Amino acid sequence: MKAAAKAQAPESPKKERPAAASIARLRMAVAAAMQGGGPARIQAQKNKGKFTARERISYLLDEGSFQETDLLVTTQATDFGLQDKNPAGDGVVTGFGTINGREVCVFSQDFTVLGGSLGHAHAMKICKVMDLAYNNRVPLIGLLDSGGARIQEGVDSLDGYGEIFSRNVRCSGVIPQISVILGPCAGGAVYSPALTDFIFMVEGISHMFVTGPDVVKAATGEDWAAAPPTPRNPGSAISWPNPNPTASGRYASCSASCPRTAGNGPCAWPTPTRCAGPCPYWTGYAKSTRANPIASTT
Repeated sequence: MKAAAKAQAPESPKKERPAAASIARLRMAVAAAMQGGGPARIQAQKNKGKFTARERISYLLDEGSFQETDLLVTTQATDFGLQDKNPAGDGVVTGFGTINGREVCVFSQDFTVLGGSLGHAHAMKICKVMDLAYNNRVPLIGLLDSGGARIQEGVDSLDGYGEIFSRNVRCSGVIPQISVILGPCAGGAVYSPALTDFIFMVEGISHMFVTGPDVVKAATGEDWAAAPPTPRNPGSAISWPNPNPTASGRYASCSASCPRTAGNGPCAWPTPTRCAGPCPYWTGYAKSTRANPIASTT
């Protein structure tokens, strides 16, 4: 009788495990973060002849070596509608990997997310990977494509730039710092590259200016936007004709040829002036900092 009663009892509905729901939400958040600003903005980036932030890292690093950090970080700001946009990753991809087997740290700004503008969370992600490079004595590569400070976050974004500049100075003379300008870099976005050791630019795509053409026109009356483009290399940057994967190999070669730290001797890669010998900057640098690289920066 008991067996018959058991057989006739209705089965209780299966309860969904809380962990399964959490994992599903996590996967959705990761998928959204990997999409950046969405298909429409990614296509607009492609139409300009530019790669996405993740594609740039893929071409730069050894296949399968990239380990991303802080994928799901978002801005905490709520003013001017930012709470509705809530961009996962906050417009920058950070992490570490290898180039020809050598460890490097890298960050790549995503122009499809709020124009690559720098907010507080964006800056802290960059600062974290800069600290990682400094503490492990590995080269740091920045792939920059940014409209500058995120005005919606006001002073917080400027504070973020100050944190980055402080680390640029701290890392100077200890590890190689390489900046690659892959789009418009305005305002605060150009100060950090100026503090690094090498700057790469792409003809026709890269732009560096402290103040935009509209502001210059309002202040001085000069219309720089109407002036014909005149590619120039003042000696502070290395210019390449296009942003294809071959060009990505140029700054990868720079990173692979630089010493891992100042104490490892001079680099074997030609300087921006295309000298035949090793870079005199790193040669003199290694001599001055080899005894105590940390003390030389404090």
